[in-house]
Amino acid sequence: MDLIDALKAFVATAQTGSFTRAAGQLGVSNRLTSKYVAELEARLGVRLLQRTTRKVGLTPAGEDLLSRAPALLDDLDALIGEVSEGSKGFSGVIRVSASVTFGEIWVAGMLDRFSRRNPALTFDLRLNDRHVDLATEGIDLAFRLGRAETLSLKARRLGSFRSLVVASPDYLARHGIPRVPADLARHDCIIDTNRRAPRRWELGGDAAPAGVTVQGRFLANSARVAVELACQGQGLAFAPRFVLRDTLAAGQLVPVLTDYPGEAVPLSAVYLEGRVLPRKIRALIDFAAEDIRAADLL
Repeated sequence: MDLIDALKAFVATAQTGSFTRAAGQLGVSNRLTSKYVAELEARLGVRLLQRTTRKVGLTPAGEDLLSRAPALLDDLDALIGEVSEGSKGFSGVIRVSASVTFGEIWVAGMLDRFSRRNPALTFDLRLNDRHVDLATEGIDLAFRLGRAETLSLKARRLGSFRSLVVASPDYLARHGIPRVPADLARHDCIIDTNRRAPRRWELGGDAAPAGVTVQGRFLANSARVAVELACQGQGLAFAPRFVLRDTLAAGQLVPVLTDYPGEAVPLSAVYLEGRVLPRKIRALIDFAAEDIRAADLL
């Protein structure tokens, strides 16, 4: 039995609560994952997991081992990685999470640019508009818009973005230009349901924020779709600048209520607390911080 593989199987199973999910995270079979954990228990002479038909739980001995094993494995991976990467460069897999629109607009291209400097790396990009559990999904790094609310995560702020209220010139010619936030009550507004409070647009910036309740015929769980509908003259959209850059440059949309910008929302690179961050992940975060500034999206 390889002790390191057995520890990895135990940690993955304990964190996910399932041999099946652990096997998927490790890229091995369910049967092999169960075998590794059983052999580790036999070697230690204690039961680490309580197995039931529905889930896998921890024994007191398992809880003790789980409190120490992840840091030990991270230290070992970092040591091996630094020795290996010192002569050969970065290698292995980096699993990255991001929201769908932001991932399509920037993260995918950023990873492409980073990969050109690191040809031995493999990337697994997972786009999802919900905040996935990094431990359960086996994610190394996530790019998050908004404030992190999970204590188990560490975050490095890469910048911040603001949302703008925009409309097509045709729509404004037909319906008039809103001058103050209260004017939005008489306009068709396109609702992005991915926002935390979709029908409440926070305007006025950080100094004097004011929430405005809006209504509209179109709702969509995509900022890109909201912007496309606005381009078609269906109403006002409230969208992040990184989604609007091309349509503003082309004159398809124009900003309104420019004296009332949206609040500043942070963009962060987040990873699990309590782990030694591998050099390749640190390098990716450093690259991302430079790349987002060069892209002028925020």
